[in-house]
Amino acid sequence: MLSSVPLQMLVYLSGAYHAFYFLATLLLLVYKSTKGNLTEAEGPLAVSLLLTGITALLSTYFLRWQTLVLWVDTALGATRLALHGLEAVLQVVTIAAFVS
Repeated sequence: MLSSVPLQMLVYLSGAYHAFYFLATLLLLVYKSTKGNLTEAEGPLAVSLLLTGITALLSTYFLRWQTLVLWVDTALGATRLALHGLEAVLQVVTIAAFVS
């Protein structure tokens, strides 16, 4: 049986790094969510609304225009589109509140 000790070490270190990276990303996400949009600027929110629209188009592609769509794809895509729609409505309401 041939084995590669450097490869095994790299796989082990890579797994440890991925666990650390996941934990760090999760902690940064929690930190960023506590800050929020404290400046109440409508510019970044408008950019986010534009990106939400683009992402909704990509979700529509995966839901309707993809060559092979399974029932799991349909369920996940419909849920994703519903969340994008709710997010877009809340973004528009928030932008209107910031402007007025």
